[in-house]
Amino acid sequence: MKKYGYLLLICLPLLFVARQAQAWGFFGHRLLNRLAVYTLPPGMIGFYKANIDYLTVNATRPDSRRTVVPGEAPKHFLDVDRYGDSAEFKLPRKYADAVAHYGEDSLLRHGIVPWNVVSMKNQLTAAFKAKDTDRILSLSADMGHYVADACVPLHTTRNYNGQLTNQRGIHGLWESRLPELLSADYDLFSGKAEYLERPSDAIWAAIVRSHAAVDSVLRFEKQLTAEYQEDQKFGYEQRGSQTVRAYSREFSKTYHARLNGQVERQLRYAAALIGDFWFTCWVDGGSPDLRQLPYTPSTKEQQRLELEAKQTAGTPVSAAPGHDE
Repeated sequence: MKKYGYLLLICLPLLFVARQAQAWGFFGHRLLNRLAVYTLPPGMIGFYKANIDYLTVNATRPDSRRTVVPGEAPKHFLDVDRYGDSAEFKLPRKYADAVAHYGEDSLLRHGIVPWNVVSMKNQLTAAFKAKDTDRILSLSADMGHYVADACVPLHTTRNYNGQLTNQRGIHGLWESRLPELLSADYDLFSGKAEYLERPSDAIWAAIVRSHAAVDSVLRFEKQLTAEYQEDQKFGYEQRGSQTVRAYSREFSKTYHARLNGQVERQLRYAAALIGDFWFTCWVDGGSPDLRQLPYTPSTKEQQRLELEAKQTAGTPVSAAPGHDE
């Protein structure tokens, strides 16, 4: 009971935001970065806990940039099934090799999330070496988002929202609706962060694991839909000042049961993997004494974030290549 009460305290600050933002959605990404902080060793946890609100709020910043910053959208997914059978095992692990084989335009159309995580790993390692608080925090928040995206099955297929199988909306059901409704009862504690001897292999293992789940994600929803009337599958809920159509609680809970805890397992896996990557970057960056660094972002960094928020809020939304529904 104590463990679940503690998890509820972690989740509660995020629930109000989740109800406002219909976009691993806003709630899931923020929860995962928050959980990952508690996996860190003594040499890191003080610094990261002091900035847990920064890491939580800014976990969603990459999504805010998706449709307004060129080149951002492909960093969130990889359409494995665009490359043929067993592509998740055959695709080049080095981005330069992938570019040489497929061409960069093709890669960007079909997503680059695992290669992007490796790039982020190198950048965050460099930030630790430079003992740069602003870069450490900014890159940690962003990296948490991309690692989490690699753990979502529907981020690994061109049928990312069920649009090819008459299951449109399933993306939000799996990564947003189920965690919002049920995560307070999940067991999301994953132990202490572990050093990744081969970070590239670790993120590709996440892709392999996620893609293996695509069939069940789609198949069980289709089976369940055949058992429910339309007015049983969907309902209406009050969210702020709006009444919105949403998957019914009964349908969502039955889908969760049919998946046998899959979303819960992926959340736990993602939180652990984010912590593993942060820890690995710190070790490879020389394990600097974070107590000697400023514990808060600089005024310049805060101003940069405010400017970015204004720009993303005020820029007209444009179509992004792939996964743009």
